[in-house]
Amino acid sequence: MVEEVSNKQVIFKGYINGYPKESDMILKTSTIKLKVPEGCSDAVLVKNLYLSCDPYMRSRMTKTDHNYVPIFTPAQPMSGEGVGKVVDSSHPDFRKGDLVAGITEWEEYSLIKSTAFIRKIDEQAGVPLSYHLGILGMPGLTAYVGFYEISSPKEGETVFVSAASGAVGQLVGQFAKLSGCYVVGSAGTKHKVDLLKTKFGFDDAFNYKEEADLDAALKRHFRGGIDIYFDNVGGKMLDAVLPNMNFNGRIATCGMISQYNLTEAEGVTNLFYIMAKQIRMQGFLCYYYRHLYPKLFDLVVPLLKQGNIAYVEDVAQGLETAPAALLGLFSGRNVGKQLVRLASV
Repeated sequence: MVEEVSNKQVIFKGYINGYPKESDMILKTSTIKLKVPEGCSDAVLVKNLYLSCDPYMRSRMTKTDHNYVPIFTPAQPMSGEGVGKVVDSSHPDFRKGDLVAGITEWEEYSLIKSTAFIRKIDEQAGVPLSYHLGILGMPGLTAYVGFYEISSPKEGETVFVSAASGAVGQLVGQFAKLSGCYVVGSAGTKHKVDLLKTKFGFDDAFNYKEEADLDAALKRHFRGGIDIYFDNVGGKMLDAVLPNMNFNGRIATCGMISQYNLTEAEGVTNLFYIMAKQIRMQGFLCYYYRHLYPKLFDLVVPLLKQGNIAYVEDVAQGLETAPAALLGLFSGRNVGKQLVRLASV
């Protein structure tokens, strides 16, 4: 007799435009059998321990034919990055009790029908499980790829990071300092600005909400111009950065969080400078760089053990808090990587 248990879920209600609300996500309780069904040869059943809240999830709530990730399906559980413990498996590389990270659904138990999008966690690394959704997960890989692979930093260069206290930005700034760069970040509260300068070691930081003139703020912090801009926000900040870039500057386009909840996107008026200053601006999706996870681990795990890199998490407790935790990303309520903890190991 296969055990059947209750399974709380966060269900996506339906497609939206503009700012999302908690009511766009519905809490529901169903049941699930704790056994991989017959005929599933590449599947694992996991008990979800942590779920990740990420800005890109907002784009999955709007029906579009050109999204870079699959949109959510109405009346079905939402999905995203998670850490879980294997309850049952039909794949020889994954056994009961293994800890895994990767794509799962927003529920207590998930049947993952393909192991292509999960990876086994090395428990010998000796780091918190939640870090596999942050500094050793998608945000860490995003920071690594965007800074080292896309931006090609050189010692002594100047680096600007927007949304710098977030899951990705806090790492980019520290990578920049490790590379011998001068780094400035922007954030939306005094507390976050203080964190950038004290905990994360940025050379300087400013609160963009207190700046009436972003161009003047950038000129104040970068008297010699910007060599590398790690862009998490797009919009007005990107427009202000372009005239302040140096010749042959690089812009790694990671996110456009300022645009996600707009019904009509803001225009960027300073694109002329991309040509005039020979700026290289490149967007990227870390999904296509998953082969670099070993390099990320080789760099970051020793730094963590030596205490030479810091990471801040914001952890909500319980699946029922997940909708509010996700929405908090768009008002700047979180400090650091936003997670939802469902259960202990």
